[in-house]
Amino acid sequence: MKTRAIINLLAIFLLTACSGGYSFTGASIPPGAKTISVATFPNYASTVNPQLSQKLSDDLRQMFASQTSLSVSDEEGDLQVSGEITSYETRASAISSSDEVSMNRLTITIKVHFVNTVDPDSDFDQSFTRYRDYAASQDFSSVESVLVNEIVSELCEDVFNKAVVNW
Repeated sequence: MKTRAIINLLAIFLLTACSGGYSFTGASIPPGAKTISVATFPNYASTVNPQLSQKLSDDLRQMFASQTSLSVSDEEGDLQVSGEITSYETRASAISSSDEVSMNRLTITIKVHFVNTVDPDSDFDQSFTRYRDYAASQDFSSVESVLVNEIVSELCEDVFNKAVVNW
């Protein structure tokens, strides 16, 4: 009976000791960080998708809000994400045996500036690139929305992982 009580106390101690900055998503939020701000990413790509800037910014805000205990702030947060869309392009990615384009690739690149006011050693400036291939026989406008959603999702995961997941 005494051993069981000690094990229960140790379990309670470990759970409360670890609750300061860890979430079950793997995010490690520094103690003292309560808010995050995500600025709207301006689109400086030579080809502009008019919905991309808002979608990327909104999805990043949503990811941080749903996967951490941080409150999303319009003001400068304890953690700050800003950046820009630097590239949005489609190119041939595969040629068939008859020397015709068989696959195209949509590539999106963003540059991210991350500031951690609680732990400045975690600050970074980094570019992230993701792409999706699609059949050249498909009309780009008919697949663009799906491709953009998939790419933006991966870009958000990349930024989130770099910012708050310390694996």
